[in-house]
Formats: sequence, C-alpha cells, structure tokens
Amino acid sequence: MEDHKSRFINGKELRPESLMMSYGYDPMLSEGAVKPPIFQTSTFVFKSAEEGKAFFELAYGLREPGPSEKPGLIYSRLNNPDLELLEDRLTLWDGAEASAVFQSGMAAIATSLLAFVRPGDFIVHSEPLYGGSDHLIKHILKEFGVIPVAFTAGLPVSDVVESVRDRVAGGHVGAVLIETPANPTNALVDIAGVASMTRSLGREDDRPVLMVDNTFLGPLWQHPLKHGADLVLYSATKFIGGHSDVIAGACVGSAEIVAKVKNLRTFLGTMAGPWTGWLLLRSLETLKMRMTAQMKNARYVADFLNDHPKVVSVRYLALLDEASQMFEVYRRQCASPGSVVAFVVEGGEAGAFRFLNALQLFKLAVSLGGTESLAEHPAAMTHADIPPADRARMGIEAGMVRLSIGVEHFADILADLGQALEAV
Repeated sequence: MEDHKSRFINGKELRPESLMMSYGYDPMLSEGAVKPPIFQTSTFVFKSAEEGKAFFELAYGLREPGPSEKPGLIYSRLNNPDLELLEDRLTLWDGAEASAVFQSGMAAIATSLLAFVRPGDFIVHSEPLYGGSDHLIKHILKEFGVIPVAFTAGLPVSDVVESVRDRVAGGHVGAVLIETPANPTNALVDIAGVASMTRSLGREDDRPVLMVDNTFLGPLWQHPLKHGADLVLYSATKFIGGHSDVIAGACVGSAEIVAKVKNLRTFLGTMAGPWTGWLLLRSLETLKMRMTAQMKNARYVADFLNDHPKVVSVRYLALLDEASQMFEVYRRQCASPGSVVAFVVEGGEAGAFRFLNALQLFKLAVSLGGTESLAEHPAAMTHADIPPADRARMGIEAGMVRLSIGVEHFADILADLGQALEAV
C-alpha cells in the first residue's frame, strides 16, 4: 500500500516544495481527484456507536490511542480533512511535529497565549510587536491580571536579560512572545539567546513557553524551532496564503505543545474552516516561488531607497552593517532578508503621506506577503493604537513607510517608487 506521508524516494529525502503537491493526501479516498476536495460539512457520520465513542475518547484525551489508532473525523470544529492535510504540510518547512490552523493570525496568537498564561502570570515580550498583538497583551490580557514585561528588539539578549529578571521578580512567567524581524522596524531578536533567557525564567518542570511570530520571514527564511523556540506563530494571511484573498493563522511546534493549543481551540472555536484550509493548500504549492521572487525584488528596492536623497534611512536585513550588534544574529538565524522593507522619508508624516498618495503601482493598504506590492504608514495605521511616545521609543518614526514587495517586475516597482518620491 502506498504511503502518502512518505518523505523519501529510494532513500532520498524530498524537499518541502515537492511534498507540498501531495503529502498526506490519498486521491483514491476522494474519487481519484488530483487535488483535495473542499469538505464543506459541519459533521461526519460514524460507522457505529462504538466508533463514535472511540473517536470522542481520543478527541477529549480520555485515553491514549492504541498502536495503530488515529483520531477520527467528528465535527468540523474539532477536525476536517482539509485542515488535517494543511496541518500535515505546514509542519514540513519548520521541521515541526504538529501544527494547528486558525481563522486568523490573531486567533492563533490569542489561543496560543491563553493555552499557557493564567491570571497573575507575566508575559515577557519583545517590542515593537504587530499592533494587534501589542493591544492584546497590554490591554485585553492585562484586564485579566496578566502582566506584560517588554524588552527592546534589536539589542543583544545580554543587554536586556537582567532588566527582564528584575521586573518578573521571581513571579510566574507563563509565556515569552517575540516577533523577529519586528513589525514594522525589521529589528531582529536573537531566538537562541531568548530561548536561554526563557529557560532561566522558570523551573525545569515549569518553564515558560517561547513563542515566535515568524510571519515576516517564515516559513522559508527563518526556522525558529531550530534555535530553541517552542511554538512558531504565523499570520497565514500573509506569505502562506499570499494572494490577499484569505484570512488565516497557524502555529507549529512539538506534538505536546500543539495538542494543548488545539484542545483550547476546540472550545474557543477559533479553528479555520474548510474553504480557508483548501485555499491555503493551494497557496502552499507556490510558496517558495512567490517568496523567492518577492525577496529578489525587495533587494532591488532596498538598494534603490538606500541611495535616494529623499530617504533618511532604510530598515532591511540585507543592509545590516557587519559592525552591527545584530549582524551575527542575522547570519546565524536567517536564510534570507525577506521582502518587507521599512524606510524613513524626509518631511515626517506629511512627507510620508505625500509619497503614499502619489503611488500608482503599489496599493495603499495594510497587510503584507501578497503577490501585489503594498505600502502603509505604521504610525497612523497598523500601530496607531500605540501611544506616540512609545512608538518613538520603538523606532516607529512619523516618516516611516512599510513596504511589502510583490512579484511585479522589479523595474516597474522602482519606477513607481521613484515617481512617488518626487512628490515628497
């Protein structure tokens, strides 16, 4: 019988971009369809009452599965064939044991944090974070007695560890959340260094869970699990979906940790639906091609902006100076600089707005990672909820523009940037 989860041909291990076409899928279970159908159903029929009982026992963790026993399909809030296939394939790039898919990136972040954080706990986090994550931690979770402890991205962990330890003051740390590169500044966080710090913030039998938001570079260009992370989070809306037509989120990690997140997902109802799963399965097949094309275009953009007289500074990983404190982290941690470029234009907010309003090929919209090039103003849009003094401290300047570079021809992208900068 053919093994549809085999990763080898004649002893040679297949690469993720090849496995994305068929891994985990048996066409003969779906009338020979070469692509998985959309399982648009709320519930699934049991062959017998005994089977239904056995499925629920496994789903609710009432007993351990037998040697060859697998969880069965029950209800699409618990599991669905499209989501199971997608979750199998999402493990491949990160080398994870398991994954879970959600209806949005914020659903993935919120569910994962709630699985491990309790009232009175500390959440240690890097900043800046995506504005939604920042608001969740500093406002919503804070109302439930969860205490945020922030440290600045872009600094060596040795510069921040003592401050973090002093502020948690022996209290219980439920989770550590970092985003690297940071949104929108592209500041790096040393995952291995934070993993070491995380271990020091708990006991061997009660260690905080280190979560890494890998949206900007993952899953191709950075693999946090290899550097000591416990859970990797994604807004799958971005590169994984990659066509600006679906909202989704995901987490990947060890089977034990993901199981705890999935258990809470079942009762919060934050899972993705079958249409979302099917769309992401489609997108995964072209992920490497899209992200590679976007990264190549972004390098042209960063060089162009770096040489432009109306640009004050450019935040892009490939432009890190070898003397920078984070250059060694970049070389060790990242396989590519990615395709998100932040830069500061002359004239503050007014200059940035003149630039944004003059764009023609770029779309003036938030989000990133789609096939089209997008531009936004973080201080007035994605990070508007953060107080101005805090934004300034995080490096989110009034003249900062964040670009997500698409797959258009690079010369056309540069032409649009050039004419828009003339309006500054």
